[in-house]
Amino acid sequence: MKYIITESQYKTLMERKEQKILHIPSVDYFGGREGLQQYLKKKGNPPYTLRDDLDLTDTNIKSLGNLISVEGNLNLKGTPIKSLGNLQSVGGSLSLYDTPIKSLGDLTKVGENLELNLSNLTSLENLISVGNSLFLAGSKIKTLGNLTSVGASLNIRNTKIESLGNLTKVGKNLDLGNTDLTSLENLISVGGNLDLSRTPIKSLGNLQSVGGNLDLSTTPIESLGNLQSVGGYLVLWQTPLSQKYTEEEIRSMVQVGGKIHF
Repeated sequence: MKYIITESQYKTLMERKEQKILHIPSVDYFGGREGLQQYLKKKGNPPYTLRDDLDLTDTNIKSLGNLISVEGNLNLKGTPIKSLGNLQSVGGSLSLYDTPIKSLGDLTKVGENLELNLSNLTSLENLISVGNSLFLAGSKIKTLGNLTSVGASLNIRNTKIESLGNLTKVGKNLDLGNTDLTSLENLISVGGNLDLSRTPIKSLGNLQSVGGNLDLSTTPIESLGNLQSVGGYLVLWQTPLSQKYTEEEIRSMVQVGGKIHF
């Protein structure tokens, strides 16, 4: 059986199907979060964005509902939240410290800092970029997934990280010390210091430049790969390279701005 509907009826159906996104200026505009939730409920809980900060520290929030973006900072420290659900972006900083977070959901971008210290996350899933620093020390992270860039520093020291995934660039310091990483995969540049001490790394692969110091002490490193320059000092203490090459030979392969420690 066929049903014939008018153009206006079709338009109404499509509008219902594609819910309009609400742009909320601030939680304070509604007298607080409870007021905002009541307003959203009356509207049928549509997807919405928030053009301000959202501080939910130490609250009992378990879901962000249909929130898809926060233009300011989002603080979820000390909450029981386990998933970010439909949230796609945070313009400022995002803190998930001391939470049982298990999934970043649809999150693809954080404009400033992302704090995941001591978290149970094993993957960053759909996350592509972090504008400032990413803190993962003491977490259960195993792969950086789709992450391609970190604007400032990235600390993964003392974790069970197995893969840097699609990561190509870290703007400042990258601390991978005392991890089980055997490859830097797609990583091309580190703007600050790179610490690979006490890792099983054997080659630097595609890495081309380190702006600061490069610490390869106590590693089985055999090849500097595509490395072209190190802005600071280069530490090769207790490595096969320190036995195989002289300082002069190392400098003929890589431009080193500081001292080379054998």
